Amino acid sequence: MATDEGGDEYLTPRDAARILCVSGRTVSRWADQGRLPHIVTLGGHRRFRRSDVEKVLDSSRRFQNVTD
Repeated sequence: MATDEGGDEYLTPRDAARILCVSGRTVSRWADQGRLPHIVTLGGHRRFRRSDVEKVLDSSRRFQNVTD
């Protein structure tokens, strides 16, 4: 897996979906909506920083704790 200058790992949509426990389609929809930041490779594929994915995961966990 590729990393950026800061050492942050880039994830494929499939990897991001596994971490977030959602479908790949949901990851794509969230990316389209701007809810999940991403970059597009020269080949046209989306990549997600692990830190951004973990922020989304953390915020969803906090939301679940509030609603439980």
